[in-house]
Amino acid sequence: MTENLTTPNRVRNILIAAVAILLSAALFFSLQQETSTGNLDQQAEQAIPLTVALTNGKPTLIEFYANWCTSCQAMAGDLATVKAEYGDRINFVMLNVDNSKWLPELLQYDVDGIPQFVYLDATGEAIAQTIGEQPLTILAADMNALALAQPLPYANTTGRTSRVDPNLTAPPPPAGSDPRSHGAQAAPTR
Repeated sequence: MTENLTTPNRVRNILIAAVAILLSAALFFSLQQETSTGNLDQQAEQAIPLTVALTNGKPTLIEFYANWCTSCQAMAGDLATVKAEYGDRINFVMLNVDNSKWLPELLQYDVDGIPQFVYLDATGEAIAQTIGEQPLTILAADMNALALAQPLPYANTTGRTSRVDPNLTAPPPPAGSDPRSHGAQAAPTR
């Protein structure tokens, strides 16, 4: 009678082990396929260097990204699609925000979220930017307009800005004013 109880348990355990092995193998092989992070790394390796993009006379899309950014990972496939379509007419540059080498560009383009896309005209001047995930249809429409040197329909235009003169100084405060008063007049003393 003991054999009858252990045989069904043994068969069940063997089935559970077989299913676990199959699921583990499926998971292993699916992870071996191109992952989003791997796709980002691969795209970054194939991207045009920024110095080339700024001097070759083509419009440019700069993507500020990070491998840990889930939105960047989610957009990797769509970016590969537009790169395949427009790569001969548009430079695609990828700058990883985790690399301190790109700090000057992070500051220059006011990067405050990722993914952030900066659109440059053929002369290398920033003409627009977007922050966050962009649907493929919107990204493709902006790429088409960029390639044709037309206004980008979905990007926020940055326009030109005034240069700040670092040599400007504030006028001296009036005599007897207290900077802690924030402009309020002191009560008269008796």
